[in-house]
Amino acid sequence: MKTFNTGGIHPPESKFTGNSAIEVMPLPAELAIPMNQHLGKPAKPIVKLNDEVKKGQLIGEADGFISANVHASTSGKIKAIKSHPHPGGQYAMTIFITPDGKDEWAEGLDTVAADWKRFSKDEILKKIKDAGIVGMGGAGFPTNVKLSPPPDKKIDTIILNGAECEPFLTADHRLMVESAEQVVIGMEIMASLLPAPVKLAIGVESNKPDAIAALEKFAAPKQIEVVSLKTKYPQGAEKQLINAITGRKVAEGELPFDKGCIVQNIGTAAAVFDAVCRNRPLIERVLTVSGMEITQRKNISARIGTGFKDIIAFCGSMSDKTNQVISGGPMMGKAIFSLDVPVVKTTSGILFINNRSLDKSRERTCIRCGRCVEVCPQGLAPWLLANTAQLKQFDEIQLIGLANCTECGSCTYVCPSGRELVHWIKYAKALVSSRQKRKSA
Repeated sequence: MKTFNTGGIHPPESKFTGNSAIEVMPLPAELAIPMNQHLGKPAKPIVKLNDEVKKGQLIGEADGFISANVHASTSGKIKAIKSHPHPGGQYAMTIFITPDGKDEWAEGLDTVAADWKRFSKDEILKKIKDAGIVGMGGAGFPTNVKLSPPPDKKIDTIILNGAECEPFLTADHRLMVESAEQVVIGMEIMASLLPAPVKLAIGVESNKPDAIAALEKFAAPKQIEVVSLKTKYPQGAEKQLINAITGRKVAEGELPFDKGCIVQNIGTAAAVFDAVCRNRPLIERVLTVSGMEITQRKNISARIGTGFKDIIAFCGSMSDKTNQVISGGPMMGKAIFSLDVPVVKTTSGILFINNRSLDKSRERTCIRCGRCVEVCPQGLAPWLLANTAQLKQFDEIQLIGLANCTECGSCTYVCPSGRELVHWIKYAKALVSSRQKRKSA
């Protein structure tokens, strides 16, 4: 089994829903669809109050090069356009739709599966862009942009990220098991946009043998390698995945295409298949509902804009012992500040956590044990980054690799002093960014 060569940890997997088939969630009474569900500039609303819309209709138009279209998740009426809580931890301009119950597609969408090979590269790229597809592993980078690397960058490898190394999360696992053919075709489509020859590899952690078997059935005839990876966190991080599969190291300041690689998520590949072969925009996604304090743990397919409260009701109920609800995984996800937030394109999971020790934890003095250094997959000294952040020594921070931290949380996980190392590193990044903006102004 392959793996990355520096650091890493193995937290309890807690993959309670690994054998739970994906359930399609019924339409809620209301959908709240944010205009920023992607990296870059938020989409621009192009509908008005009381407009009637169809399922898949464009309601938010990409507003810039790094931006993505947003579509209606069902047919109905525009109830409101206003600022609303977002699972990313902020407020965002959001379009509210009251479903009409017909769930009727806009004209020309949801067609019979077509042979993608009859489309030109430009047509395929336009379909991906028009569908509003973004990276569904968490970052949300617009996929059409990622598949259009600079001409001077020679891409020789495409990697699909099926590691799903975060504890609890099993959405990609189930997608690989239940929709392996669509995932493989989606990868083929993306590869067709790049100059041949391109090596194709799907990285899957070894704790998902059924997913590996399902993919190999369709991948082997197409010369796509399914790579069994060691179960280790953060195996699914872009730089670590590239290192594990190709042996290449993405250095500080470099991007994957500098090493000839493009990495895409399993969910993104399935969405590309839907967009190109079935003419469907990205209006729903698979996510895991899990944790210690939810009645029924499930993998569900939910429409974009479905409220977390509606998902709680679909999964039974949330225990009153819950003291943290996390959007995403426990290592890199974000604790939400309101249950009124909706599912967005990057929502991989919702976790209901009971961790009362959080209320009692206090940071203690660093004992210089070096454990954070041992587990850092980027080879950094997290204790030093945190110290300089607390002291606001900006110049020193910039000199010791702050930008290279991927915020995976491995250091915080192993710290015997309970230091919130990632919190301080994020704080430092924000302060350094703010100072740079002030200088530029």
